[in-house]
Amino acid sequence: MRNLTAVVIASAMVLSYVSAGAAETTIDEMHQNGGLTTGSMTQNPQSHMFDGIELTEQQRQQMRDLMQQARLERPAVSFQDIEAMHDLVIADKFNESAIRLQAEKIAQAQVEQNIVMARVRNQMYHLLTPAQQATVQKNYERRLNEMRRLAELQPSSPLQAVSSTSSNQ
Repeated sequence: MRNLTAVVIASAMVLSYVSAGAAETTIDEMHQNGGLTTGSMTQNPQSHMFDGIELTEQQRQQMRDLMQQARLERPAVSFQDIEAMHDLVIADKFNESAIRLQAEKIAQAQVEQNIVMARVRNQMYHLLTPAQQATVQKNYERRLNEMRRLAELQPSSPLQAVSSTSSNQ
């Protein structure tokens, strides 16, 4: 059971790390069909930050420039780290300390990526007019309330159910 949990956690970390890089897209891609919900941006909750916002061409260009700058600043995905985690997961003997160290290394890279993207989103937000910022805030509160409502409807997570079932045996 311990190995299964490690595999699930490691897989989730690797997928979230890779999808964090994939979730970034250009402002042009975000504005296809007049909306910001196209492409990979729908996979990242923060990507909906600018939904329903009508941007001027100048704002779009400034946001494109910010995204280009972020791509240059963003640490590259380390496929060596991903491969190392995979090797640890499929090893003959489970090595919790090695997996923990590798997971912390991957998590630190994710933290750095999150910081870069939070900085960019902050800069983008401050390019907006007060009316656009109010729309962003209204959308955020609506999404937060929806997530709270969904969280209240959900039973315990599948991982908790698996671990509680196995501990009862």
